Amino acid sequence: MAFWAVAQTESQRENVAASFLRQARFQIYLPKILERVGARQRVTPLFPGYLFVEIIDRWYEIRWTVGVLRLLLIDGQPAHVTESIMVNIRKQEGRDGLIRLPKPRGLQRGDQVRVLRGSFAGRIGVFEGLSGSQRSKILLAWLGCQVPVFLPTADVKPITASCGV
Repeated sequence: MAFWAVAQTESQRENVAASFLRQARFQIYLPKILERVGARQRVTPLFPGYLFVEIIDRWYEIRWTVGVLRLLLIDGQPAHVTESIMVNIRKQEGRDGLIRLPKPRGLQRGDQVRVLRGSFAGRIGVFEGLSGSQRSKILLAWLGCQVPVFLPTADVKPITASCGV
């Protein structure tokens, strides 16, 4: 019975590992995205350092393939990636074969944020909105009151909910 597994690759050598796995007659899937780096764009792996390998009847040689660090295992056997996960990833591919990620939501009024720099570094506040193009209005608890402060947007980071994993 065929299934998909995950191989961890050497840093920035996903394509090398993919090439050698293909030569060994393994089916691989290396989803990629278009990433903006400054003014330039480049194609990079969706999961840097990892690729999917379809396992049909053999898997030991994957571990010794050039560019592969290890196969992710559970109890000494390759961990199975469900078909639904593979289908959901592939559904996000465009005609060019690249994955289209949703745009980041951005800060919304009421979001909790952490101040990264400046006099209020480390403090947690509530995002109230934008004041101009590069400044955020944040409510900070100060002496028992909610005090509005205006900070560069780059100096605040949203606090994401922990999933507990």
